[in-house]
Amino acid sequence: MFKMPDMTDWFNLGDFLLDRHIREGRGNKAAIYYKDKVITYSELQEAANKVGNALLEQGIEEENRVMICLPDCPEFLYTYFGAMRIGAVPVPISTMALPEDYKYYLNDSRAKVLVTDDTLAPNFMEVAGELKYLRHFIVVGNPGPGQLSFDDFIKNASTSLEVARTSKDDMAFWLYSSGTTGTPKGVVHLHHDMLYFIPSYCENVLQITENDIVYSVSKMYFSYGRNSMESVFFSGAAVVLVPDLPKPFKVAEIIDRYKPTILFSIPTSYMGVLDFLDGEAKKYDFSSLRKCISAGEALPKVIFERWKEKIGVEILDGIGSTDVGGIYISNVPGKIKSGSCGILLPGFEVKLTDEDGKEVPEGEIGVLWMRNDGTTPFYWRKHEKSKEAIHGEWFNTGDQFYKDSDGFYWFSGRADDMLKAGGIWVSPVEVEGILLEHPAVLECGVVGNLDESNLEKPLAFVVLREGYKGSPESCRISSAVKPRTINTPAG
Repeated sequence: MFKMPDMTDWFNLGDFLLDRHIREGRGNKAAIYYKDKVITYSELQEAANKVGNALLEQGIEEENRVMICLPDCPEFLYTYFGAMRIGAVPVPISTMALPEDYKYYLNDSRAKVLVTDDTLAPNFMEVAGELKYLRHFIVVGNPGPGQLSFDDFIKNASTSLEVARTSKDDMAFWLYSSGTTGTPKGVVHLHHDMLYFIPSYCENVLQITENDIVYSVSKMYFSYGRNSMESVFFSGAAVVLVPDLPKPFKVAEIIDRYKPTILFSIPTSYMGVLDFLDGEAKKYDFSSLRKCISAGEALPKVIFERWKEKIGVEILDGIGSTDVGGIYISNVPGKIKSGSCGILLPGFEVKLTDEDGKEVPEGEIGVLWMRNDGTTPFYWRKHEKSKEAIHGEWFNTGDQFYKDSDGFYWFSGRADDMLKAGGIWVSPVEVEGILLEHPAVLECGVVGNLDESNLEKPLAFVVLREGYKGSPESCRISSAVKPRTINTPAG
């Protein structure tokens, strides 16, 4: 059982996630598996210290933002921990964004330092003349003009560093979340936040120990992908870092090679891996897996059942958010309902409300509000958005659920995603789940569409499996879905 540390005088999350393990005797234990390298906790600490000292030598101070745009690699963690340990604020961002997005991220955050790699650097160079605050452009790999090699940046820095005595209420890290409308929001998290949202998940769902090896298909710049950091370094486990895109064959190869015990993935990837294994003669060893986790999108029942039959491990589906910091509703070992998001984890409090803010009865759909001390205190430079979402201790997730009589929560989509067709509220997520059960359907998406009478009707975009033809199958699929959606709680 996790015991909250004393944070009265000072608390630095980087110290808690890294130095604590050295103090507890894990210095020679593997922390990172990367390609052919095994990096220990002591080696990770020394590299992070070098980054921290190099940043200090360049005049980086507490609360200065350090932007990280890297694939999953050791340098990501060196920079993340190095910045946090001096009281600066690491800000991971997507490697899949456009130059205009990068201009926004850098100018909005006022980051003075950017750490990226030589494949992504050209995207930043396209907008270099419009960056108002950037002072240090650091590149992993081969730097171009006006850029500094990461290796050269840290080469002469000391491996010893005195960790900044930050307050538990100082900013520790940011993540950018686009939400559904407007420009991306800088989601601020404080040094103490993680201690409120991660222990319950690690203990009740992952049951993770220092002997585990974690592999996440989602990358570390994603909120969900941060399990490669937070669950691992909370528990003293090890992580497999893979910079490549998680194509099904690559995921299978990584599991077969590194023998992870915990897999974080998403439904689309689980489906892709299953289809790959079904068509592949080579046998891949998945026997190391003891926990398989899903989040990021609703997990259809058909994928849960196929994975359990093929791999022999149940997928524990859950839901969290960038704002909350982690997963707060999840299926747990021994208590699973496939298709649901699971039960509320200890340490969190939620309520489901209607449009007027009144709590809805059991079985009815409502917007989920959540209370936990790890939730973001505010969005950076987004005062109105902060007021819309944060009401005292309560946070409006904007996600819609209903709760059944067993306490399981069922995701019904975002509040602004629901469709009203024929006077009935329809959840696109539920329709998609039903469509995916049809043997002809590989992928699908459901949106609202105005018909010739200007009335909104659900419109499904379906990718059929090989061997099926479009027109005849479309009719049969439509007939299979309609009678089932009429009686769902969304209706």
